[in-house]
Amino acid sequence: MDTKSTVFCERLLDVIEQDIVPLTCAGVEVGNKVFGAAILRKSDLSLVMAGTNNEIENPLNHGEISTLNAFYKLPIEGRPDTKDCVFVSTHEPCSLCLSAITWGGFDNFFYLFGYDDTRDAFKIPHDLKILSEVFNIQQGNYARKNAFWECRGLIEMSEAIGGDRAAKRAAQIERIRATYADLSASYQAKKRDNNIPLS
Repeated sequence: MDTKSTVFCERLLDVIEQDIVPLTCAGVEVGNKVFGAAILRKSDLSLVMAGTNNEIENPLNHGEISTLNAFYKLPIEGRPDTKDCVFVSTHEPCSLCLSAITWGGFDNFFYLFGYDDTRDAFKIPHDLKILSEVFNIQQGNYARKNAFWECRGLIEMSEAIGGDRAAKRAAQIERIRATYADLSASYQAKKRDNNIPLS
């Protein structure tokens, strides 16, 4: 078992559950989508910033964008360089957020739920549709390792690590999945009341 990978994966799952989910609960309550993100220091995996979707304020304020905006409002003296950071997203980033992560200078990102989950479980098909219609990228098959960054899904990463803590991680993933299912149901029930163009 790779202890470093285990600690890393478990820390990212904890950040999603303990830092991003509470923000997303508040965001969904007022009509936003279920997406969130966080930025951690590579050196010790301490949290630098967590954020969530704020599309009711501005349709460009996806979870990743809101997090990046808050990150760049930190005083430059205390803000780590993006090359020294880990970017984690609750859902595989859409084309807007893929570009923002790239332009921000991050060399990595990790996500929990993939595009198929976003489309099927969360009933938000826009990520795959935009990649297909605008960029002619079918089934979300962008280059997950490229000159700018490398990305990885946390569910696949956890399964590949295995080990004696695999069941604990799987249970946490299912607990997070159940929480997001509830948040998604709440968002879907209210989305006609908001002013998000692609709701």
